[in-house]
Amino acid sequence: MDFDLIIIGAGHAGIEAANIAAKKSISILLITNNLDLIGQMSCNPAIGGIAKGNIVREIDALGGLMGRLIDRTGIHFRMLNRSKGAAVWGPRAQADKVAYRALAKAELEKHKTLFMLQGMVKRILVKGEVVSGVEMDSGAIISSGAIVLATGTFLNGLIHIGLKSHPAGRNGEPPATGLTESVAGLGIKTGRLKTGTSPRIDGRTVAYELLEAQPGDDKPSPFSFSTSEPLHNSAVCWITKTNSLTHSIIKENLDQSPLYTGKIKSTGPRYCPSIEDKVVRFGERDGHVLFLEPESCCNSELYLNGLSTSLPFDVQRQLIQSVRGLENARILRPGYGIEYDYFPPVQLRNTLESRTIQRLFFAGQINGTSGYEEAACQGLVAGINAVQSLRGDPVFTLGRESSYIGVLIDDLVTRGTDEPYRMFTSRAEYRLRLRQDNCDERLMPLASKLGLIGQEPYDRCRRAWEVKARAREELRSVRIEPEKWRTIFDGELLQPAKAFELLKRPEVTLEKLMQCGVFRDLPESAELRFSLECDVKYSGFLSREDAVVKRSALLENANIPETFDYRNVKGLLTESLQKLNIVRPLSLGQASRISGVTPADISLLALYILKNKPQTPDGSRETATTIEERETT
Repeated sequence: MDFDLIIIGAGHAGIEAANIAAKKSISILLITNNLDLIGQMSCNPAIGGIAKGNIVREIDALGGLMGRLIDRTGIHFRMLNRSKGAAVWGPRAQADKVAYRALAKAELEKHKTLFMLQGMVKRILVKGEVVSGVEMDSGAIISSGAIVLATGTFLNGLIHIGLKSHPAGRNGEPPATGLTESVAGLGIKTGRLKTGTSPRIDGRTVAYELLEAQPGDDKPSPFSFSTSEPLHNSAVCWITKTNSLTHSIIKENLDQSPLYTGKIKSTGPRYCPSIEDKVVRFGERDGHVLFLEPESCCNSELYLNGLSTSLPFDVQRQLIQSVRGLENARILRPGYGIEYDYFPPVQLRNTLESRTIQRLFFAGQINGTSGYEEAACQGLVAGINAVQSLRGDPVFTLGRESSYIGVLIDDLVTRGTDEPYRMFTSRAEYRLRLRQDNCDERLMPLASKLGLIGQEPYDRCRRAWEVKARAREELRSVRIEPEKWRTIFDGELLQPAKAFELLKRPEVTLEKLMQCGVFRDLPESAELRFSLECDVKYSGFLSREDAVVKRSALLENANIPETFDYRNVKGLLTESLQKLNIVRPLSLGQASRISGVTPADISLLALYILKNKPQTPDGSRETATTIEERETT
């Protein structure tokens, strides 16, 4: 069996890698230990959220699958952070997890050159420093030109419920053994992380009349730019909270917690702590909010969001039944903690290819991230670059100024992580331009150039951008008279003013402004109007950001050969020298973002590179890329 590309793991990273690579008509084998659980939601049954929702829309703009999957299987849609500025709004949806994984598999099966195999990979095979295939646990050898490793939490996974533990990749599924050791044998360093999940309870045993209902939005916003049909909410989420009795039960049983007895030694997610952590670290609080989220419309399971725990089963039952509305609740699946192997991502290029072994790509939780969305976008980038490497085409990378995906990958490969990484809007220095409403304008041209999206959907979006551009110019030309202004707004307008400038005011909305003047070119689409309004309101800030981006581009374009010897740069701090040698940055911009490398060190490095650029025969200076190519040859 010979394939161009093998993808190991069919979670959210594996799905995106397989889908995007299959668009290039190469032969692909997707290997997973259970073909019925492709796209399984191991933790909460939801997609999106603050910053995460932006990533999903970016994936969609680049030709990915996640946005379309959640639009078609979502049962409860909400736009988060509406009380704040539009730059930090985030779409989120509860998924029917049963329907989601069925649809994910069906979509993958549409690709004629994509094949699937149920089984376990035991060993990565290489020839020299290039991957050549895999060895299965059955002993079968399968050849390939490239590999994407996307195994999630399965590598030597160990589940903890109380002081008892057992090997598993997810509860009820076996772990992947031998694969970590195979990768480590190639000279790639490994580490250990921990995450956890909440109990699932029987919705028929919940007293809903004692809970607060959380309905979805009246007019849900889609994730995918190709979704044209209206979305509908078919489920309600519910809110309750823990109390002093819950907390006392937890405190009395900390001696049975694997977290607090030292049984779990790995680092867990800082921003998604267990309920044990919340009670111990925030003991002054009288309660912690819990969200009861439906898992599917075809069963009665509820996910207890906010109650991640690895306490014993009987203790989980006690603490759940101490919560208002859950006095008679029955557990269907207990919560648990899980430890698993990962590979510190500073060992990767920003294409997600290994620096050690060519055409071996890493994506998802094995790179130290948490969350379906973070995994999916890595799978997308790894899948694109696996194809590019097979064809000898230029690599595909995204900058921090272009996308949250670019921020995430740069953070991973430049700074690394020793705890599960989660995306937040605060991680993006250019978040005013990385809004969820403009992902199509930012990324679709790149996807179209690579042939990752069809011409018809791209032309449709391009026509919408043209409509928005004309509307923006009209706002610059239409003047609002003070008399008309006073009939709509409370504030005084002393003289006629351009509509564009007035729309920058916080209290002015496009809908109200339209009542003050005659407009001919404003878009009919509510989504386009919202995006137009955001563009105008943030225009002043974006202009200043543009200047910062241009200055940063000078550093980003100053390439550093991967074989560069930092010992030649006199005066570098020892810590900086060590970290530069570990990360091997490809530009001065990336070097400047390495934790512990000082601005003074960057100046020394820049001066050295500039001074030592050799001249080409025509008298000009060679670029760092040219130097690297010559030295490699």
